Amino acid sequence: MIIETLSTFPSMYDSVMGSSMMRIAQEKGILEFKAHDLRDWTHDRHRTTDDDPYGGGDGLVMKCAPIFEAHDDIVAKHSARPCTIFLSPHGAPFDDALACELAQEDRLLFVCGHYEGIDERAYTLADRVISLGDYVLTSGELASMVVIDAVVRKVPGVLGAETGALGESFADGLLEYPQYTRPASFRGMEVPPVLLSGNHAAVARWRRECSLERTYRLRPDLLDAVDLSSEDRKFLNAL
Repeated sequence: MIIETLSTFPSMYDSVMGSSMMRIAQEKGILEFKAHDLRDWTHDRHRTTDDDPYGGGDGLVMKCAPIFEAHDDIVAKHSARPCTIFLSPHGAPFDDALACELAQEDRLLFVCGHYEGIDERAYTLADRVISLGDYVLTSGELASMVVIDAVVRKVPGVLGAETGALGESFADGLLEYPQYTRPASFRGMEVPPVLLSGNHAAVARWRRECSLERTYRLRPDLLDAVDLSSEDRKFLNAL
C-alpha cells in the first residue's frame, strides 16, 4: 500500500510514521509512506499557502491553487491513481467499517488542512471526505494520522498476529472483552478463573458475554447492527 500526505507541516508525521507498527510496516515493505510539503507548489518568496477569506471573517483560508498543482503532480508519480481523502468536520464519520474499506485501496492520498479551512473548490479533488467526530482540530495532520493508523493495521501482514485485528472493538460490531496477563493475582485483583482453565470453548463464551455486556452498558446503540444469536439474546435479556 502507498500512503501519501499533502500538508504544510510534513514533519509532524516523523514520530508517528517512524515508530511502532507504522515503522515495521514500512520495513516489511507492506507500506510505502511519503509526506509532501504543500509549500513546494507555491510560487512566491514567502511560500504562501493561505490568504484572507472572501467576505471577511476570522482566520486564514488555504489557497486552492497549490493544492491543485500538488495533486496533479503527486497523482502522476504512480500508475495507480490514489483515493484522495480530505479531513473535515463536514465529512462522513470515520469508523471501523470505513477503515476496512480504505485498507483495500492500493494508494491513499490525504490532503490536510490547517488554519481556518480550505478553499471549497479544492474539495472537488476529493474521493472521500472524512470526519473523526463532532469537534474541530487545529491540524488535519493529526486527523490523518488517526485514520492512517486505523487503516494500516487492517492490511494483512502488518500485525504480528494475523488474527490480531479480528477480536478488537468494533470488528464484529461489539466492544472488545477485557484483557489480562501475568500475574494472575495483583493487589487483591484476580484474573477470572475461566481464563486459567484451559477450556477454550468456555473462554470463547466468556469473552463473547463480556463483549455483549460491555457494549450493552457503554454503547447500547451498537447492538442494533450486530448479528446476535439466540444465545446472545438470552444473555442480554438476563442483564
